[in-house]
Amino acid sequence: MVQGLARDFATREILPRAAHLDHTGEFPKDLIQKAADLGLMGMTVPEQYGGAGMDPVSYVIAQEEFARASAGVQAIITVNNSLVCDPIVAFGSESQKRRYLPGLSSGKDLGCYCLTEPSSGSDAMSLRTSARLDGDAWVLNGTKTFVTNGVEATICIVYARSAPDPGAKGISAFIVEKQFPGIRVGKVEKKLGIKCSSTAEIILDSCRAPKENLLGEPGMGGRIALATLDGGRLGIAAQAVGIARAALEDSAAFARERRQFGQTIGEFQAIQWALADMATRIDAARLLMYRAAYLRRQGRPYTKEASMAKLFASEAAMWASHKAVQIHGGYGYIQDYAPERYFRDAKITEIYEGTSEIQRVVISRHVLGAR
Repeated sequence: MVQGLARDFATREILPRAAHLDHTGEFPKDLIQKAADLGLMGMTVPEQYGGAGMDPVSYVIAQEEFARASAGVQAIITVNNSLVCDPIVAFGSESQKRRYLPGLSSGKDLGCYCLTEPSSGSDAMSLRTSARLDGDAWVLNGTKTFVTNGVEATICIVYARSAPDPGAKGISAFIVEKQFPGIRVGKVEKKLGIKCSSTAEIILDSCRAPKENLLGEPGMGGRIALATLDGGRLGIAAQAVGIARAALEDSAAFARERRQFGQTIGEFQAIQWALADMATRIDAARLLMYRAAYLRRQGRPYTKEASMAKLFASEAAMWASHKAVQIHGGYGYIQDYAPERYFRDAKITEIYEGTSEIQRVVISRHVLGAR
């Protein structure tokens, strides 16, 4: 039922506008509101807080459908769900849940995740943004970069160093509203892909967040960030599977129609083998994703499995989109056809929420027993 709902919405509403949104970089406000009206912006948020109350497997199934239509639109949706709603559900106080989750689920608000800084990307726990308690408010100073939804978001999950302890121990997490004094949007990035999803700096200049907007306990920020990224990686795995599936479906359709040397190119073994390899890698990636989502649904550890799914799916998407361009030949290189967009969109899945290299570090630590 979830797949049918998501596929119908993606095919009817998102896909016809995907190329336009990519070319213009417009934020699809109306599509995001329609997604919210269908319960797709707070998918795993419990119903008592305005969400749809779905499980993680349903979540990744839906995210694949969105990404098959537009990775940019899916990026907006998955960040709001996994990087903003999820940590509030898991670590927020009752008052925080009641205050923020209904708006994030209904489309009234949009969330963003502020962890990366100009000097700390893969080494996220070396962040420098500071948090100092001043009476009834936390005062935040620093710059966050590569913030998805940074321009349009109204609610930010901000990670800052609240104690001098090194690494993760001194980090806390905060729910920061854009209306708070001292927070503003800085540079808006021009990107290779996912263009309708804004990526921006968030600048905190003596930003005052009420004391009660601390998420979890002081010093829990590192734990919250890592737990959130586990779930976020499922969303990126789904994004990658969706992109790869789009590449395969378009390539198969093109191979059935395009004729060269007196026959369709799908009758050439080289094309057949490329399509076979694409299909096999996509299925393997999807099954890895389902396994990780299932483990999460069971309340079991899934850090390694989420990293494996994200790693394999992102590299499969990059490989499949490359093959799609090649199968389409010259048509694959022009904007009248979608493969060049898939190729550009796929690359980010190997980078954000932990590069492929970081995923291999995470996986190897579990294999070696050095978690």
